[in-house]
Amino acid sequence: MIRRRVAAHAGSRTSVRNVQDLATGGGYRRGMTSPTLNALSIVTGDMAASIDFYKRCGLVFPAGAEQEAHAESRAGDLRIMFDTRAVVESFTPGWSAPVGGHRMALAFECASPADVDRTHNALMDAGYRSRHAPFDAPWGQRYAVVADPDDNPVDFYCALG
Repeated sequence: MIRRRVAAHAGSRTSVRNVQDLATGGGYRRGMTSPTLNALSIVTGDMAASIDFYKRCGLVFPAGAEQEAHAESRAGDLRIMFDTRAVVESFTPGWSAPVGGHRMALAFECASPADVDRTHNALMDAGYRSRHAPFDAPWGQRYAVVADPDDNPVDFYCALG
């Protein structure tokens, strides 16, 4: 069993606990790397509508993706995966969509503050709903939020000045 000491600071006291080998339920074995975030999954009620929306946001999909129950795009090294509700229900019996607010939001960086406005306006012209019109945020970004076809918030931003 591999053990290493991990100090946890609690006020002025320091406590030490052992982090054990993965086989015994703790940490990673020597030589193993930590997991790498490389994908984000979005559950959709309408694949064609979602593909149309995210194409307008700059994502690229293979031809015919609108007809599939699972579709993928890439944003740099990140895979963006779309699954229909039926796909998720097929391996998670009893699954239901979250209610009462969003659990996460995607954010697209734009090249300029004017591009934030243009992107927001183009999506409004295409019939999508604005959650927040473009504004200069107190944290130093031009910011706008649009709802995707499943009512997930999608942010568009760019640093000011």
